[in-house]
Amino acid sequence: MTATTTALPLRTDGLHPVLPQDGLAGTLVARVWRAGSPAGPAVVVLRPEGVFDLSRHFPTMSTLLETDQPAQAVRSAAGEWLCCIEALLDNSKPTGRDDSAPWLLAPCDLQVVKAAGVTFASSMIERVIEEQAGGDASRAQGLRAQVTALIGDSLSAIRPGSAQAQALKELLQQKKLWSQYLEVGIGPDAEVFTKSPVLAAVGHGQDIGIRADSQWNNPEPEVVLAVNSRGGIVGAALGNDVNLRDIEGRSALLLGKAKDNNASCAIGPFIRLFDDGFGLDQLRRETVHLQVSGADGFTLRGINTMASISRDPVDLVAQTTVCHQYPDGFMLFLGTLFAPTEDRDEPGGGFTHKLGDVVTIHSHWLGSLQNRVTHCEAAPPWRFGLRALIGNLAERGLLQGARL
Repeated sequence: MTATTTALPLRTDGLHPVLPQDGLAGTLVARVWRAGSPAGPAVVVLRPEGVFDLSRHFPTMSTLLETDQPAQAVRSAAGEWLCCIEALLDNSKPTGRDDSAPWLLAPCDLQVVKAAGVTFASSMIERVIEEQAGGDASRAQGLRAQVTALIGDSLSAIRPGSAQAQALKELLQQKKLWSQYLEVGIGPDAEVFTKSPVLAAVGHGQDIGIRADSQWNNPEPEVVLAVNSRGGIVGAALGNDVNLRDIEGRSALLLGKAKDNNASCAIGPFIRLFDDGFGLDQLRRETVHLQVSGADGFTLRGINTMASISRDPVDLVAQTTVCHQYPDGFMLFLGTLFAPTEDRDEPGGGFTHKLGDVVTIHSHWLGSLQNRVTHCEAAPPWRFGLRALIGNLAERGLLQGARL
């Protein structure tokens, strides 16, 4: 274990560590809080010349993503220069923010935030262990050995909903080992739930929350799709789908209490729009890296390889939209391969967060999302909802002749 002063990846190319490995080659759009009278959220694009406010063209991110070709629409909009990129990213750190200068918000606004669960074989096994342990972390290590001995790691080769999956289900039912998590992991229907209300997600640099009554929890580094109202995937971001393992482990019916809390959903640092150089093919091969740096000197590292996902992103979008409409679009967490088992304190105790942990999620194409862990009860309360947004946009004159 090693102590670190920052969890952001080191760069030798001169680019800011929050940016993707190819810098500003892609189409990077974000939302920032813009100071002024009145202050308010602004849709921006990151260009070599700096950060440009596009709000006069697109009052909301949902408006931008609803255009036929969002990346082309961004390139065609001049925008208003706000600041240099380094100034914005440096002012979006967990500490030391200058409220008179722009800082990053979650890059989505009117979109519902959905999440797909149990989409990787190894994390699926961990959900079974949570269920068998009843949310008790001290029982996890012994159960892990038992469950793995019976199931093995061959689940990754099974296509969900296939005849092979059905045969395995029947076998496990005979052994009395069938689980609701295996049902959504290898059955025909994916688990898709609402992770966060509209406008409640936090962005890069903001505190991320765990409940004060949770004793077993962890980050979940994920790719998050940006999907328009027509079901079209138009871009992607990074996300942290914070998981309270003890609460969900007691009962899957507590999923809402385990997943949807104040400041429990982080998305950012921006949305990278699909264009000629970036699309689903790159996402399907993306590797998402995680690092947790604790004030106690503890460092946890992990990866989430999208090539190991059990369900294709297009299928997960289709399952989200098959019986529901999203007129303002939605953001979709794709699930994670990462489920930490490393002991943090005593042997057999596994990993759980401590206050002050700095969580960094990084990938080649999507940059770095960094947040500091606090209690949900101590994080800034969510007060800027839809009425506040509409009133703010109207006060700033951004609704005249514009479509939200």
